[in-house]
Amino acid sequence: MMLSTIAVIGGFALLVWAADRFIAGAAAFARNLGVSPLIVGLTIVGFGTSAPEMLVSSIAAWEGSPSVGIGNAIGSNIANIGLVLGITALIQPLAVRSDTLKREFPILFAIMMLVLVLSLDGELSFSDGLILMAGLGVMLYWLISIGLRSRGRDPMIAEYAEELPSDMSSGIALIWLVVGLSFLLLGSRAVVWGAVGIAKAFGVDDLVIGLTIVAIGTSLPELAASITSAVRKEHDIAIGNILGSNMFNMLAVLGLPALIQPGKLVPEVLSRDLPVMIGISIMLFAMSYGFGRQGRINRAEGATLLVTYIAYLVWLYLDTVGT
Repeated sequence: MMLSTIAVIGGFALLVWAADRFIAGAAAFARNLGVSPLIVGLTIVGFGTSAPEMLVSSIAAWEGSPSVGIGNAIGSNIANIGLVLGITALIQPLAVRSDTLKREFPILFAIMMLVLVLSLDGELSFSDGLILMAGLGVMLYWLISIGLRSRGRDPMIAEYAEELPSDMSSGIALIWLVVGLSFLLLGSRAVVWGAVGIAKAFGVDDLVIGLTIVAIGTSLPELAASITSAVRKEHDIAIGNILGSNMFNMLAVLGLPALIQPGKLVPEVLSRDLPVMIGISIMLFAMSYGFGRQGRINRAEGATLLVTYIAYLVWLYLDTVGT
Protein backbone atom coordinates (compact mmCIF):
# COMPACT_ATOMS: atom_id res chain seq x y z
CA MET A 1 0.00 0.00 0.00
CA MET A 2 2.82 2.40 0.87
CA LEU A 3 4.66 1.63 -2.37
CA SER A 4 1.45 2.13 -4.37
CA THR A 5 0.87 5.53 -2.76
CA ILE A 6 4.46 6.62 -3.42
CA ALA A 7 4.15 5.45 -7.04
CA VAL A 8 0.96 7.48 -7.55
CA ILE A 9 2.37 10.66 -5.98
CA GLY A 10 5.69 10.34 -7.80
CA GLY A 11 3.94 9.49 -11.05
CA PHE A 12 1.73 12.58 -10.84
CA ALA A 13 4.77 14.79 -10.17
CA LEU A 14 6.45 13.33 -13.26
CA LEU A 15 3.30 13.83 -15.35
CA VAL A 16 3.03 17.53 -14.45
CA TRP A 17 6.70 18.22 -15.22
CA ALA A 18 6.82 16.05 -18.32
CA ALA A 19 3.60 17.48 -19.78
CA ASP A 20 5.01 21.00 -19.40
CA ARG A 21 8.28 20.02 -21.16
CA PHE A 22 6.45 18.10 -23.89
CA ILE A 23 4.15 21.05 -24.64
CA ALA A 24 7.01 23.56 -24.58
CA GLY A 25 9.11 21.47 -26.96
CA ALA A 26 6.28 20.67 -29.38
CA ALA A 27 4.94 24.23 -29.37
CA ALA A 28 8.37 25.81 -29.91
CA PHE A 29 9.19 23.40 -32.75
CA ALA A 30 5.87 24.11 -34.49
CA ARG A 31 6.26 27.84 -34.02
CA ASN A 32 9.79 27.69 -35.48
CA LEU A 33 8.25 26.05 -38.56
CA GLY A 34 5.95 29.05 -38.96
CA VAL A 35 2.74 27.54 -37.64
CA SER A 36 0.20 30.10 -36.37
CA PRO A 37 0.18 30.58 -32.56
CA LEU A 38 -3.59 29.98 -32.53
CA ILE A 39 -3.25 26.66 -34.36
CA VAL A 40 -0.41 25.64 -32.03
CA GLY A 41 -2.51 26.57 -29.00
CA LEU A 42 -5.69 24.86 -30.14
CA THR A 43 -4.03 21.62 -31.24
CA ILE A 44 -0.59 21.00 -29.71
CA VAL A 45 -1.32 22.57 -26.33
CA GLY A 46 -4.70 20.83 -26.15
CA PHE A 47 -3.10 17.51 -27.08
CA GLY A 48 -0.24 18.03 -24.63
CA THR A 49 -2.42 18.78 -21.62
CA SER A 50 -4.41 15.59 -22.38
CA ALA A 51 -1.28 13.48 -22.94
CA PRO A 52 -1.22 12.23 -19.30
CA GLU A 53 -4.82 11.03 -19.61
CA MET A 54 -4.12 9.36 -22.97
CA LEU A 55 -1.08 7.47 -21.75
CA VAL A 56 -2.61 6.48 -18.41
CA SER A 57 -5.74 5.16 -20.12
CA SER A 58 -3.77 3.27 -22.78
CA ILE A 59 -1.43 1.65 -20.27
CA ALA A 60 -4.32 0.78 -17.95
CA ALA A 61 -6.23 -0.89 -20.81
CA TRP A 62 -3.11 -2.72 -22.00
CA GLU A 63 -2.58 -4.10 -18.49
CA GLY A 64 -6.17 -5.29 -18.14
CA SER A 65 -7.78 -2.39 -16.25
CA PRO A 66 -9.77 -0.51 -18.91
CA SER A 67 -12.18 0.89 -16.29
CA VAL A 68 -9.30 2.99 -14.92
CA GLY A 69 -8.96 4.60 -18.36
CA ILE A 70 -12.70 5.08 -18.83
CA GLY A 71 -13.01 6.63 -15.37
CA ASN A 72 -9.97 8.78 -16.07
CA ALA A 73 -11.52 10.22 -19.25
CA ILE A 74 -14.91 11.04 -17.72
CA GLY A 75 -13.55 11.98 -14.29
CA SER A 76 -10.95 14.30 -15.81
CA ASN A 77 -13.65 16.17 -17.75
CA ILE A 78 -15.69 16.63 -14.57
CA ALA A 79 -12.58 17.66 -12.61
CA ASN A 80 -11.42 20.06 -15.35
CA ILE A 81 -14.64 22.05 -15.05
CA GLY A 82 -15.61 21.63 -11.41
CA LEU A 83 -12.18 21.57 -9.78
CA VAL A 84 -9.84 23.35 -12.20
CA LEU A 85 -12.10 26.14 -13.47
CA GLY A 86 -13.81 26.39 -10.07
CA ILE A 87 -10.50 27.08 -8.30
CA THR A 88 -9.22 29.28 -11.14
CA ALA A 89 -12.33 31.51 -11.07
CA LEU A 90 -12.07 31.81 -7.28
CA ILE A 91 -8.50 33.09 -7.68
CA GLN A 92 -9.20 35.26 -10.74
CA PRO A 93 -12.70 35.78 -12.25
CA LEU A 94 -12.62 34.88 -15.94
CA ALA A 95 -13.90 37.00 -18.82
CA VAL A 96 -14.80 35.15 -22.02
CA ARG A 97 -14.03 37.25 -25.08
CA SER A 98 -13.01 34.83 -27.81
CA ASP A 99 -15.40 33.85 -30.59
CA THR A 100 -13.32 30.68 -30.92
CA LEU A 101 -14.48 29.55 -27.50
CA LYS A 102 -18.10 30.13 -28.47
CA ARG A 103 -17.55 27.94 -31.51
CA GLU A 104 -15.92 25.22 -29.40
CA PHE A 105 -18.87 24.77 -27.03
CA PRO A 106 -21.23 23.30 -29.69
CA ILE A 107 -18.49 20.89 -30.80
CA LEU A 108 -17.88 19.82 -27.20
CA PHE A 109 -21.58 19.07 -26.75
CA ALA A 110 -21.71 17.21 -30.06
CA ILE A 111 -18.79 15.02 -28.94
CA MET A 112 -20.45 14.31 -25.59
CA MET A 113 -23.67 13.31 -27.33
CA LEU A 114 -21.67 11.00 -29.60
CA VAL A 115 -20.08 9.35 -26.55
CA LEU A 116 -23.49 9.02 -24.90
CA VAL A 117 -25.03 7.38 -27.99
CA LEU A 118 -22.09 4.96 -28.32
CA SER A 119 -22.43 4.05 -24.62
CA LEU A 120 -26.16 3.32 -24.65
CA ASP A 121 -25.59 -0.36 -25.51
CA GLY A 122 -23.58 -0.77 -22.31
CA GLU A 123 -20.22 -1.43 -23.91
CA LEU A 124 -17.28 0.30 -25.51
CA SER A 125 -16.51 -1.79 -28.58
CA PHE A 126 -13.63 -1.76 -31.05
CA SER A 127 -15.87 -0.09 -33.63
CA ASP A 128 -16.75 2.58 -31.04
CA GLY A 129 -13.04 3.20 -30.64
CA LEU A 130 -12.62 3.61 -34.40
CA ILE A 131 -15.50 6.10 -34.49
CA LEU A 132 -14.01 8.12 -31.64
CA MET A 133 -10.54 8.20 -33.22
CA ALA A 134 -12.08 9.23 -36.55
CA GLY A 135 -13.87 11.99 -34.65
CA LEU A 136 -10.49 13.08 -33.27
CA GLY A 137 -9.20 13.50 -36.83
CA VAL A 138 -12.27 15.55 -37.79
CA MET A 139 -11.88 17.72 -34.68
CA LEU A 140 -8.21 18.43 -35.41
CA TYR A 141 -9.11 19.42 -38.99
CA TRP A 142 -11.83 21.73 -37.65
CA LEU A 143 -9.50 23.35 -35.10
CA ILE A 144 -6.86 23.98 -37.76
CA SER A 145 -9.54 25.50 -40.01
CA ILE A 146 -10.53 27.89 -37.20
CA GLY A 147 -6.91 28.95 -36.83
CA LEU A 148 -6.56 29.57 -40.55
CA ARG A 149 -9.81 31.57 -40.79
CA SER A 150 -9.19 33.81 -37.77
CA ARG A 151 -6.33 35.77 -39.43
CA GLY A 152 -5.49 37.90 -36.43
CA ARG A 153 -9.04 38.83 -35.38
CA ASP A 154 -9.35 36.48 -32.41
CA PRO A 155 -8.01 37.77 -29.04
CA MET A 156 -6.69 34.27 -28.31
CA ILE A 157 -4.03 34.80 -31.00
CA ALA A 158 -2.27 37.52 -29.01
CA GLU A 159 -2.60 35.51 -25.79
CA TYR A 160 -1.04 32.39 -27.35
CA ALA A 161 1.67 34.45 -29.07
CA GLU A 162 2.62 35.84 -25.66
CA GLU A 163 2.43 32.44 -23.94
CA LEU A 164 4.27 30.16 -26.37
CA PRO A 165 8.09 29.91 -26.15
CA SER A 166 9.77 32.13 -28.74
CA ASP A 167 13.49 31.78 -27.93
CA MET A 168 13.89 27.98 -28.11
CA SER A 169 15.83 26.53 -31.04
CA SER A 170 14.36 23.64 -33.01
CA GLY A 171 17.10 21.29 -31.76
CA ILE A 172 16.42 22.06 -28.10
CA ALA A 173 12.68 21.88 -28.76
CA LEU A 174 13.02 18.35 -30.18
CA ILE A 175 15.10 17.28 -27.19
CA TRP A 176 12.45 18.54 -24.76
CA LEU A 177 9.71 16.90 -26.82
CA VAL A 178 11.42 13.50 -26.61
CA VAL A 179 12.36 13.91 -22.93
CA GLY A 180 8.84 15.03 -22.05
CA LEU A 181 7.25 12.09 -23.86
CA SER A 182 9.65 9.62 -22.21
CA PHE A 183 8.86 10.87 -18.72
CA LEU A 184 5.14 10.99 -19.54
CA LEU A 185 5.34 7.26 -20.27
CA LEU A 186 7.29 6.60 -17.06
CA GLY A 187 4.93 8.70 -14.94
CA SER A 188 1.84 7.10 -16.50
CA ARG A 189 3.18 3.62 -15.81
CA ALA A 190 3.81 4.53 -12.16
CA VAL A 191 0.34 6.05 -11.75
CA VAL A 192 -1.44 3.00 -13.21
CA TRP A 193 0.56 0.54 -11.13
CA GLY A 194 0.00 2.53 -7.94
CA ALA A 195 -3.69 3.23 -8.62
CA VAL A 196 -4.49 -0.44 -9.27
CA GLY A 197 -2.61 -1.35 -6.10
CA ILE A 198 -4.63 1.14 -4.04
CA ALA A 199 -7.89 -0.12 -5.58
CA LYS A 200 -7.03 -3.70 -4.61
CA ALA A 201 -5.95 -2.69 -1.11
CA PHE A 202 -9.25 -0.90 -0.39
CA GLY A 203 -11.43 -3.25 -2.43
CA VAL A 204 -12.60 -0.30 -4.57
CA ASP A 205 -13.71 -0.66 -8.18
CA ASP A 206 -11.16 0.40 -10.82
CA LEU A 207 -13.73 2.84 -12.24
CA VAL A 208 -13.93 4.80 -8.97
CA ILE A 209 -10.14 5.02 -8.75
CA GLY A 210 -10.08 6.33 -12.31
CA LEU A 211 -12.84 8.85 -11.58
CA THR A 212 -11.14 10.22 -8.47
CA ILE A 213 -7.43 9.74 -7.73
CA VAL A 214 -6.30 9.24 -11.33
CA ALA A 215 -8.63 11.89 -12.79
CA ILE A 216 -7.57 14.55 -10.28
CA GLY A 217 -3.88 13.72 -10.73
CA THR A 218 -3.95 13.82 -14.52
CA SER A 219 -5.86 17.13 -14.36
CA LEU A 220 -2.98 18.80 -12.52
CA PRO A 221 -1.37 20.09 -15.78
CA GLU A 222 -4.68 21.75 -16.68
CA LEU A 223 -4.93 23.26 -13.18
CA ALA A 224 -1.42 24.71 -13.38
CA ALA A 225 -1.96 26.01 -16.93
CA SER A 226 -5.36 27.59 -16.19
CA ILE A 227 -4.28 29.33 -12.98
CA THR A 228 -1.12 30.66 -14.64
CA SER A 229 -3.08 31.93 -17.64
CA ALA A 230 -5.75 33.55 -15.46
CA VAL A 231 -3.20 35.37 -13.30
CA ARG A 232 -1.58 36.69 -16.50
CA LYS A 233 -5.04 37.92 -17.65
CA GLU A 234 -5.08 35.37 -20.48
CA HIS A 235 -8.63 34.36 -19.66
CA ASP A 236 -9.51 32.84 -23.03
CA ILE A 237 -6.54 30.47 -22.81
CA ALA A 238 -7.54 29.46 -19.26
CA ILE A 239 -10.98 28.34 -20.49
CA GLY A 240 -9.84 27.25 -23.96
CA ASN A 241 -7.32 24.79 -22.46
CA ILE A 242 -10.15 23.11 -20.55
CA LEU A 243 -12.51 22.90 -23.53
CA GLY A 244 -9.75 21.52 -25.75
CA SER A 245 -8.63 19.03 -23.12
CA ASN A 246 -12.19 17.80 -22.58
CA MET A 247 -12.70 17.25 -26.30
CA PHE A 248 -9.44 15.30 -26.54
CA ASN A 249 -10.45 13.28 -23.46
CA MET A 250 -13.79 12.24 -24.95
CA LEU A 251 -12.31 11.21 -28.30
CA ALA A 252 -8.75 9.98 -27.66
CA VAL A 253 -8.75 9.01 -23.97
CA LEU A 254 -11.98 6.99 -24.36
CA GLY A 255 -11.13 5.80 -27.87
CA LEU A 256 -7.77 4.26 -27.02
CA PRO A 257 -9.05 1.84 -24.32
CA ALA A 258 -11.84 0.79 -26.70
CA LEU A 259 -9.26 -0.10 -29.35
CA ILE A 260 -6.87 -1.81 -26.95
CA GLN A 261 -9.36 -3.75 -24.81
CA PRO A 262 -13.04 -3.45 -25.83
CA GLY A 263 -15.55 -4.49 -23.18
CA LYS A 264 -18.62 -3.82 -21.10
CA LEU A 265 -19.15 -0.51 -19.34
CA VAL A 266 -19.83 -0.41 -15.62
CA PRO A 267 -23.56 0.53 -15.34
CA GLU A 268 -22.80 3.58 -13.17
CA VAL A 269 -21.05 5.20 -16.12
CA LEU A 270 -24.42 5.70 -17.82
CA SER A 271 -26.56 6.30 -14.74
CA ARG A 272 -24.21 8.60 -12.80
CA ASP A 273 -20.97 9.73 -14.41
CA LEU A 274 -21.93 10.71 -17.97
CA PRO A 275 -25.01 12.69 -16.75
CA VAL A 276 -22.81 14.58 -14.25
CA MET A 277 -20.24 15.34 -16.97
CA ILE A 278 -22.91 16.64 -19.34
CA GLY A 279 -24.67 18.61 -16.58
CA ILE A 280 -21.56 20.42 -15.35
CA SER A 281 -20.61 21.21 -18.98
CA ILE A 282 -24.03 22.85 -19.44
CA MET A 283 -23.38 24.87 -16.26
CA LEU A 284 -20.08 26.11 -17.72
CA PHE A 285 -21.75 27.01 -21.01
CA ALA A 286 -24.47 29.03 -19.25
CA MET A 287 -21.87 30.90 -17.19
CA SER A 288 -19.44 31.72 -19.97
CA TYR A 289 -21.48 32.21 -23.14
CA GLY A 290 -22.88 35.64 -22.22
CA PHE A 291 -26.18 35.57 -24.17
CA GLY A 292 -25.87 39.06 -25.67
CA ARG A 293 -23.30 40.36 -23.21
CA GLN A 294 -19.69 39.50 -22.46
CA GLY A 295 -19.44 36.08 -20.85
CA ARG A 296 -17.89 35.92 -17.41
CA ILE A 297 -17.24 33.32 -14.72
CA ASN A 298 -17.16 35.23 -11.44
CA ARG A 299 -16.09 33.99 -8.01
CA ALA A 300 -19.61 32.98 -6.97
CA GLU A 301 -19.93 30.88 -10.13
CA GLY A 302 -16.48 29.42 -9.56
CA ALA A 303 -17.57 28.44 -6.06
CA THR A 304 -20.70 26.84 -7.53
CA LEU A 305 -18.60 24.73 -9.89
CA LEU A 306 -16.29 23.67 -7.05
CA VAL A 307 -19.17 22.79 -4.72
CA THR A 308 -20.77 20.78 -7.53
CA TYR A 309 -17.56 18.81 -7.92
CA ILE A 310 -17.31 18.16 -4.19
CA ALA A 311 -20.94 16.99 -4.18
CA TYR A 312 -20.09 14.56 -6.97
CA LEU A 313 -17.18 13.16 -4.94
CA VAL A 314 -19.51 12.71 -1.97
CA TRP A 315 -21.95 10.87 -4.25
CA LEU A 316 -19.13 8.56 -5.38
CA TYR A 317 -18.16 7.92 -1.75
CA LEU A 318 -21.72 7.09 -0.72
CA ASP A 319 -22.13 4.76 -3.71
CA THR A 320 -18.85 3.03 -2.86
CA VAL A 321 -19.72 2.63 0.83
CA GLY A 322 -23.17 1.35 -0.12
CA THR A 323 -21.63 -1.20 -2.46
